[in-house]
Amino acid sequence: MSLAEKLRSFLESGKDWERRKTSLSGVFLLKIPRKGSRPAEIAVELNPVDSSGQTKKRRGLILRSLDDLNDYRAIINDAKLEQLMKTIEQVNPRGERGEGEEPLEI
Repeated sequence: MSLAEKLRSFLESGKDWERRKTSLSGVFLLKIPRKGSRPAEIAVELNPVDSSGQTKKRRGLILRSLDDLNDYRAIINDAKLEQLMKTIEQVNPRGERGEGEEPLEI
């Protein structure tokens, strides 16, 4: 059975919001149900796994299209994001979350 056939089968027979593991670590298929005139579809969920294969987060990053993947890839590959994460890790142990503040210029 080809990959396309397996995906079609999952789309037709999978339960709404069913998450299915793939052979790629941290990559799952998610069946998104039909809503209004939009048909059911398959999305990719990226959710890192621990050493026992369990997801680290309740819900991961949902990608519905190649455009989504490319958009997130551009954000993740931005060097400023890495610097921001390093700084957050330095500040976070006692960091406080501000609500209703203006966006922070990075």
